[in-house]
Amino acid sequence: MYELIRPLLFKLDPEQAHNLTFRMLTSTGGLPKTAAGTLFGPVTPKLATTVGRVKVAGPVGLAAGLDKNAEATAFWPSIGFGFVEVGTVTAKAQPGNPKPRLFRFPKHEAIVNRMGFNNEGASHMARRLRATRKTWNSPAAVGVNLGKSKVTPLEKAVEDYVESTRQLVEFADYLVINVSSPNTPGLRELQDEGALREIIQGVSEVATGVPIFVKLAPDLENEALDALVRVAQEENLEGLIATNTTIDHKGIADVGPGGLSGRPLAERSREVVDYLTQRIDKPVIAVGGISSVEDAMAMFERGASAIQIYSALIFQGPALIAAINKAVLKEMNRLGVNTFDEFRSAIRRKPIV
Repeated sequence: MYELIRPLLFKLDPEQAHNLTFRMLTSTGGLPKTAAGTLFGPVTPKLATTVGRVKVAGPVGLAAGLDKNAEATAFWPSIGFGFVEVGTVTAKAQPGNPKPRLFRFPKHEAIVNRMGFNNEGASHMARRLRATRKTWNSPAAVGVNLGKSKVTPLEKAVEDYVESTRQLVEFADYLVINVSSPNTPGLRELQDEGALREIIQGVSEVATGVPIFVKLAPDLENEALDALVRVAQEENLEGLIATNTTIDHKGIADVGPGGLSGRPLAERSREVVDYLTQRIDKPVIAVGGISSVEDAMAMFERGASAIQIYSALIFQGPALIAAINKAVLKEMNRLGVNTFDEFRSAIRRKPIV
């Protein structure tokens, strides 16, 4: 089905195609399940795992950025996602950056965006998730990705994140502090150790008992990654998500500033995941450039607890989710293991000393 409609969508402006897709998704809700799982692949307890304290139905999740307003939350598990991350949402509704702000590169399976956290705001998302949760019957987890409102000065960032948390915490299986998007002026300064600690502490006070992750940029040097590992350990974060989009557009036509995602990010994202998993005893969710079964397996070999995809879904459709889930089950059978956790332990590469 996606193979048929993709050429039509790709004839449209990327943002128009996105909006049209969401109008279709919100009118259909979730797709029906078969006895074997979803129409796109297996959903089985064998794929269930925990990422820290977060129970997920499978190791492949939807990355933040696609469903910014939690419009299609109920749909995503029906195509095989084991967890769904909505947002990025900000305390205040905002239109985002001027258009054009979204660019596709099909040859590279890459996207450059400078959306600027366009979203309807935390209170609007809270109303949507409240309604969704009333009829929620999926074992998939729902995460909420939190960003800073553009109009909020950096010195008041903590209050901004805390306000979003207050609105949304009751609907989230986990929260993500996003300080790594390149599209909000000054946001990446909040990856500084001191600033990030204050945000984590503020969010933690409100989100009592709810797991909290931080999403990192791929452009950080090792020294900065070491500092963030230290923060994660000392502030009792649930884990880290690596990585967000990159400001390195090498090999892509110049469309101005923005964050690049998709296949060109794969190598750097793997490097960051590899680096982090050797230095932290907390879960790392891998995202960035995962465009094939081989990419997914490479992340699991490097110690990722789970993976997320976004850009590859645009270019390949739900078939990729099914392919990864089926490949994991096949490898589990080959290894003679019965759980995803056993599979992950069996294929993980030995840490580099």
